[in-house]
Amino acid sequence: MSPGGDVTTPYSPGRGAASPDGGSVPALPPIPKRLITDMLNAAVRDHGARDAVDFLGRRWTYAEIGAQVDRVAAGLQAMGVGPGVRLGLCLPNTPYFVILYFAALRCGATIVNFNPLYVEHELRHQIRDSGTTVMAVIDVAGIHAKVAAVAEECGLQKIIVCPLADVLPPLLSIAYRLFKRGEIARWPRDARHVAFRSLAENGESFRPVAMSPDDVAVLQYTGGTTGVPKAAMLSHANLTANCRQMILHVGHVGSGPEEAQDRIMGVLPMFHVFALTTVLNFSVDTAALMILLPRFELGQFLKTVKRTRPTKLLAVPTMLTAINKAAATREIHFEDLDYCVSGGAPLPYDVRAEFERLTGARVVEGYGLSETSPILTCNPTEGGIVKDNSAGIAFPGTTIEIHSLDDPHQLMPVGERGEVCARGPQVMQGYWNKPEETAKIFIDGAIRTGDVGYLDADGYLFLVDRIKDVIICGGYNVYPRMIEEALYEHPAILEAVVIGVPDEYRGQAPKAFVVLRPGQPATPEGLHDFLATRISKIEMPREIEIRDSLPKTLIGKLSKKELVAEEAAKAKAAA
Repeated sequence: MSPGGDVTTPYSPGRGAASPDGGSVPALPPIPKRLITDMLNAAVRDHGARDAVDFLGRRWTYAEIGAQVDRVAAGLQAMGVGPGVRLGLCLPNTPYFVILYFAALRCGATIVNFNPLYVEHELRHQIRDSGTTVMAVIDVAGIHAKVAAVAEECGLQKIIVCPLADVLPPLLSIAYRLFKRGEIARWPRDARHVAFRSLAENGESFRPVAMSPDDVAVLQYTGGTTGVPKAAMLSHANLTANCRQMILHVGHVGSGPEEAQDRIMGVLPMFHVFALTTVLNFSVDTAALMILLPRFELGQFLKTVKRTRPTKLLAVPTMLTAINKAAATREIHFEDLDYCVSGGAPLPYDVRAEFERLTGARVVEGYGLSETSPILTCNPTEGGIVKDNSAGIAFPGTTIEIHSLDDPHQLMPVGERGEVCARGPQVMQGYWNKPEETAKIFIDGAIRTGDVGYLDADGYLFLVDRIKDVIICGGYNVYPRMIEEALYEHPAILEAVVIGVPDEYRGQAPKAFVVLRPGQPATPEGLHDFLATRISKIEMPREIEIRDSLPKTLIGKLSKKELVAEEAAKAKAAA
């Protein structure tokens, strides 16, 4: 730890923790610059017979996936896909995502990730902004219809249609065609539409393309700290570096022939960069088995866990809450689970503790941004110390800095709050076609996260809140996360969100929204009394509203924007 308030955590592979006594720690292995396709090439070469993908019970080996990627890459190339082309993936977690991801990158194209649940105006913005000209879409009628509706006006030249039935196990495929035929897209056989199967059966030979690890591999859209969604330019080197950092952090010593194969549960969507790195890229780089599910549906998820016995689980807190709740009435089978990494939102202590009690596996919280591929910090997955409410220690080769909120060029000392900033090989090249936004997000060469936090003496990062979420109450900074964490200490609270609402006297005041646990009664008055001994008067919510549910993002994170909009509309109507 330097006295200036930044930290690059020393690492011991397999231990993943800082040396608290300042003693010697083995040198960090170099993080090489690689192409993403190099990871698949190595897995096919060294572990071709291993199962690579499990999708609802149907499996493909690495050799089979590699052969499919080669054929589809040749088909894409024949269609004109190459360097400079942006190819969109509007797909749930399926084998199509894996194959088209690697095939397009092999051609030198750039992947643009699209959420299949986007509405038309979101698709329209992202297609136009990225310059996407080719889009892969699952043949679900509702999803295909939205893409087809905006194709002409947005300059989308080709739509690759991926039939879900073709990748299901035989009996499921028959049942899907029989009983779900009303949900299957009926797409026109025109020049714009291309069947996935035709790409793999075109008979062309692939022509190698000159590429550099510094080429942009993925345009990952994010709201960033402000404004409309913009695309983080993540290079091959950024994404492979974050994958290698994860391997060093968790202590995976390689994928030699004598090692047991990891089984990675892939239920978080791979169009989100958290799963793209921790499920897809990490699995391929370690020749692990990817267990893919198209969405988190609790019954299907638990059946899949029982059948496949995953060794690694990547999750968001709402998933763990649902699993904990289900364990009260049914068996859950995590006997082989080594650890679970939770990201995307703060992880309540009681949720973590209950999941660990049920499974015997360590649950660790990580932290990062789409702009950082995404992981910057994580608690140790084995050995070391997991600190409550901490986002963990810096990933190998990553420097975490705390910059003053008043003077961003000034570094804060240990224990002092400020804006969390970072440096490392996983940090993006910038925002696509937005040089001004790119300039704003960097300070003295470090990326600004927009989060308020501090580092303790051991190099553990503690997040306080988002800068934009800070509530200014009568001139005082109030951090919603501190109030939320206090609410989570109450045994009746299942979920909690705090936002700022207009206040005539103080300018803004906190308002809390909570969901109660089944069978655990509570009243707003009782919750106010509970908070009185845990937070200051200035932090006390003006109102606590109990709801049946709270808005969430498509990956299960609690979302504030809907509540902010709702309160703004109320204030406007009252005025």
